[in-house]
Amino acid sequence: MIPVCKPWLPGNEEKYVLDAIRTNWISSKGEYLDKFEEEFAKYCGTKYAVSCTSGLAALHLACVSLGLKKGDEVIVPTFTMAASVNAIIFTGATPVLVDSEIDTWNIDTTKIEEKITSKTKAIMPVHIYGHPCDMSMIYQIAKKHNLFIIEDAAEATGAEYIGKKAGSLSDIGCFSFYANKIITTGEGGMCVTDNKELAEKMRKLRNHAFDLPRFVHSEVGYNYRLTNIQAAIGFAQMENAQMLIEARRSVGLRYNKLLKNTPGLILPVEKPYAKNVYWMYGIVLDNSIKLTKEQVMDRLKERGIETRGFFIPMHKQPAYYNKTVENAPDCSGNFPVADMLGERGFYLPSSSDLNDNEIEYICSVLKEIIKDSPFL
Repeated sequence: MIPVCKPWLPGNEEKYVLDAIRTNWISSKGEYLDKFEEEFAKYCGTKYAVSCTSGLAALHLACVSLGLKKGDEVIVPTFTMAASVNAIIFTGATPVLVDSEIDTWNIDTTKIEEKITSKTKAIMPVHIYGHPCDMSMIYQIAKKHNLFIIEDAAEATGAEYIGKKAGSLSDIGCFSFYANKIITTGEGGMCVTDNKELAEKMRKLRNHAFDLPRFVHSEVGYNYRLTNIQAAIGFAQMENAQMLIEARRSVGLRYNKLLKNTPGLILPVEKPYAKNVYWMYGIVLDNSIKLTKEQVMDRLKERGIETRGFFIPMHKQPAYYNKTVENAPDCSGNFPVADMLGERGFYLPSSSDLNDNEIEYICSVLKEIIKDSPFL
């Protein structure tokens, strides 16, 4: 079975992890934490980087450090992973959902302003599957309405918008280092910012909000600390960051070439302003194909190819439309693009070390399935 994604650890990961173990620096202090944060900030072009336990923790730290609270609203795409919305909910603020662009699958910037109210405090764009959002438009809207921008760049390490790295285009950028991410620590996350006060605030909050003397707390904090062992993996990954990112991008470009002009398939795009890193190579079945995405995915699985369905949009999540929490988003709106993506989209195997033979096999099988499927 060709897995949908697996981590690639081609460098000093084992060496540095063993060093952390042999020197007994296995918890939330150690040289690899500093090294990883410094290298990641340098790579993103930001002044500061604050490591934490996950992408969700990064988003939550960002929201809390910016002072989001009950009664506030945050604009967020409905087509995203639940962590984006949950981080907002944790603060007491209310997510406000926006539909997607038809081509990039990112938040539709033309629909943001109509959702802004006197309660709106921030916009959280999500760089879906490695393609950056139109950040100039988002920045203009945020500046006009005096809003914060929190970038969910969990899927977009190395992606660029007009030559600038994703995550560096906002008040705070948030990343995930889960095992399927291009840069991984197994589990983990990072916040990046140019604001020293925000960086210090996030460092304090991730560590129980300890004051001096220790065990005095003037505010509520969290245990969101990354371990030195995880950071050792991350630092080793950063030594090969450009290679890892270009390898993942190369997989996407190879798919583009082999699947171009295949009837019934909508492929990912790369806007002139963007560098798409193709974190996951997603495709959408257009309405001419009678087969459901589940039927296509099952047939691929029968031929040894693992796939994964797109995100189910947030307005279709029972936890939100059943109002299991008071500040759940309003799910009653009309989100046709997100609905289409959720119903018709899935992604193909996207590991950074996927070889040409595997990609060619996947494409040939997919084309065969599409060719033999009934068309409307």
